[in-house]
Amino acid sequence: MGQDTVRLYTRQNDKTLLPLKRQGRIINQRIYVEMHFGDIAPLFLESYDWFTKEAARRVPKPGDVKAPIWCSISAENCLKPIDGTVVYVLEVPKEKVIYFDEAKWDYVLNRIYLPKDEQDAASYREHLKLLGISNGFEFFEGRYKGMYPEEERRIVESWKRVFEIDNWTIFNVCGNIWEIMEAYVQKIVYPGEDLEGLKY
Repeated sequence: MGQDTVRLYTRQNDKTLLPLKRQGRIINQRIYVEMHFGDIAPLFLESYDWFTKEAARRVPKPGDVKAPIWCSISAENCLKPIDGTVVYVLEVPKEKVIYFDEAKWDYVLNRIYLPKDEQDAASYREHLKLLGISNGFEFFEGRYKGMYPEEERRIVESWKRVFEIDNWTIFNVCGNIWEIMEAYVQKIVYPGEDLEGLKY
């Protein structure tokens, strides 16, 4: 592993093997997100679109890419290959990786305020209480939808903290990329093969 690259692991549908072979690259399609989430996709797609826009400010996005590819920073925390999938072991230039905290991502997915710390969380709870609101989940969907635009702005602004990593572990840190280039692929792990043995 070179000093200018990082090792990433990502499980993908085995149908991605074809574009890798034919075009020399794999990119994520928005339709995959829709298929993955089914009926609840529209809500999640808003979060993914926000993430895509913010991530592109940090690492420039190729014009034809609509969503990032999610990667683990360790073999240990990568989803294992199951039928219909493979795991790509990648060596990616450092400047191409968008690091973020996956635990914080849940706040974005649930469309709620992402506090800076415990003190900020307590202040925000107090703030909601003063507004007479008990449930911070309902600003984007539900009874408060469209009623508190300034609160919506505050929540969306807070999501940028997803890119601030306070506690760096293999379990909460992800490293997303815009594309898998053939040159990045060090190994392809198929179902039944040992991924753990790939720890470096």
